[in-house]
Amino acid sequence: MDLWVTLEELYSGNFVEVIRNKPVMKPASGTRKCNCRQEMVTRQLGPGRFQMTQQTVCDECPNIKLVNEEKLLEIEVEPGMHDGQEQKFIAEGEPHIDGDPGDLKVRIKTSPHAIFERRGDDLYTNITISLTDALCGFEMDITHLDGHKVHVSRDKITWPGARLRKKNEGMPNYENNNVFGTLYITFDVDFPKGQLSKENIEAIKKIFQEETKTKVYNGLQGY
Repeated sequence: MDLWVTLEELYSGNFVEVIRNKPVMKPASGTRKCNCRQEMVTRQLGPGRFQMTQQTVCDECPNIKLVNEEKLLEIEVEPGMHDGQEQKFIAEGEPHIDGDPGDLKVRIKTSPHAIFERRGDDLYTNITISLTDALCGFEMDITHLDGHKVHVSRDKITWPGARLRKKNEGMPNYENNNVFGTLYITFDVDFPKGQLSKENIEAIKKIFQEETKTKVYNGLQGY
């Protein structure tokens, strides 16, 4: 079965209780054929003539029936578990009348998150800032998966697509929870809408003192 969990649960760990309708074997009236097997039977056809045939031979066992019962199953979501990782619960699968029950395999599935995207032990997110913040700098806090704050500050110009790395702010490693991945932050710049006045245009040109720059090139590089 697939167990959908949140990034928050995969970051800090959690216990999830699942109610399962499990078929359980109960005694029933009568008997049934059981332990069936193939045996060779020899039959005499006449003096010195014999014939060997294979036939199914079964024992008589008490009859049973399958009854659905609700069972509470506690599943541990360990910090750092990965999407698709499985946990096995021995003998919690479907029963077999003439044999041991199967196992129940629980597969971890990660629910989409509104802020973070996970790749391995690393986390990715985007921050949209204003053009003023992109040029003048800014400070802000990001609320992490366990509630702690990640401080982000820039006192330099931030261009669209710029990426900032925060070490040890990613996901915990499954094998060693003391080791964390990296948080990658990509910046988007929200340009103002509308039209600038001639005075503002001249003021901007005076501030940056840049020549007009245009360049035409293959941005896809053949792809």
